[in-house]
Amino acid sequence: MDASPILKNVSRHIDLDTAEEQFFVSLLREKEFEKKAFVLREQEIGRDSIFVTRGCLRAYTIDHEGMEHVLQFAPPGWWIADMYSLISGKPGSLNIDAVEDATVLLLSREKQESLFARVPKFERFFRIITENSLVASRQRVLDNLSLSARERFADFCHQFPSLADCVPQKMIASYLGITPEFFSKIKSEYFRQKGPKSGP
Repeated sequence: MDASPILKNVSRHIDLDTAEEQFFVSLLREKEFEKKAFVLREQEIGRDSIFVTRGCLRAYTIDHEGMEHVLQFAPPGWWIADMYSLISGKPGSLNIDAVEDATVLLLSREKQESLFARVPKFERFFRIITENSLVASRQRVLDNLSLSARERFADFCHQFPSLADCVPQKMIASYLGITPEFFSKIKSEYFRQKGPKSGP
């Protein structure tokens, strides 16, 4: 298991010594998921915080008409979970699946508590990433109310530069809250205005 990506992520917010790093890594489980495989299904209890090291996951809900609504993408270096279910221990409302073949590191809620007891500074780390997630979620709501679809797509490309060409258009359209047809139009306009990609 290559723990360097998650240790780099942690080091942005807290400093660990070698023993603390080793204890943290000992609590992680590595798991691989094939494209379209479920990591978590609606009405299951979310028991893990999930860190992506390869591939991409998404979290989404399905409405009563069977329409998918994508709430989050998690490319390498991102955390993802059904926070309500993870914290409450109750069945959640999110589906999390693999957009492409993915490798993740899982930290169970129980092992997270052990981590807090032995390395208390991790409480600060998880508080920070939870706060960042809350802020990002609130900002996305505000953007949906105040920005045009073109502006939201430009922000998406800035935040997820590697995803615009590898994630299915209908998923990005769902994330942006627009139809796949309109998304195809604004995507073409966006890249036409940016001009051709430069070669190596």
